[in-house]
Amino acid sequence: MIDTHCHIDGEEFVEDIDEVIVRAREAGVQAIGVPGINLQSLDTVISVCKRYPNYCYPMLGLHPEDVKADWQEVLDQIKPYFQQDGVKPIAVGEVGLDFYWSREFEQEQLLAFEEQVKWSVELQLPLMIHCRKAQNEMVTILKRYKDQLPGGVFHCFTGNELEAKELLQFDRFVLGIGGVSTFKKSHLPEVLPAVVPLDRLVLETDAPYMAPVPKRGERNEPAFVAYVLKKLAEAYQVSEEEVETATNENCRRVLKINV
Repeated sequence: MIDTHCHIDGEEFVEDIDEVIVRAREAGVQAIGVPGINLQSLDTVISVCKRYPNYCYPMLGLHPEDVKADWQEVLDQIKPYFQQDGVKPIAVGEVGLDFYWSREFEQEQLLAFEEQVKWSVELQLPLMIHCRKAQNEMVTILKRYKDQLPGGVFHCFTGNELEAKELLQFDRFVLGIGGVSTFKKSHLPEVLPAVVPLDRLVLETDAPYMAPVPKRGERNEPAFVAYVLKKLAEAYQVSEEEVETATNENCRRVLKINV
């Protein structure tokens, strides 16, 4: 399995990161994607990926909740990291739009997201997209670059059939499915098999957040991606091996993670 989205560089893992990685390996996790969220996180992301080479893979970007009035200055400082020697980022992320809590920096978010979409085109690196209460605005921006974008992941998809279909129009993109799919009230086990083929899905944890059932309420970690795999296998009525093979191939195709 591959955990395509894990904030393992965060302070929640400082005390026991080696043990977390051991548990991930023992659970069958073969690679971990580590997204940046702001300027401060870039060094921790790169540091963790250097510590676990060919296992943790860095992504660099400005998370929408970290977009403030100084977004342009911040992006000007993030961009050179893509050209650094050493650890090479596999994606532009975690970027996107989030109007769930506030629209205070709505215009800044829209501008910062589009700027990073342009990076994706320029660098031909996939996008790792966070979107919450902003799908219409996100789709509007992506459509402008649809033919030029190399692809990416719509991280933490929790939408309905219509929302899934709208995202699948971006044919080089996949949906990231995490712990929400295991929640009792989640409609994903019905929505996904109805409209999303297995070749358009990847697995994720979003650790330390969003732990799946039966670990809900605990700190999430990469090993728990196995519970997401199990739930998807049940939903699609296929073997866990089939989901693992399909999602690993999707990671290879979209994120260029080869395991």
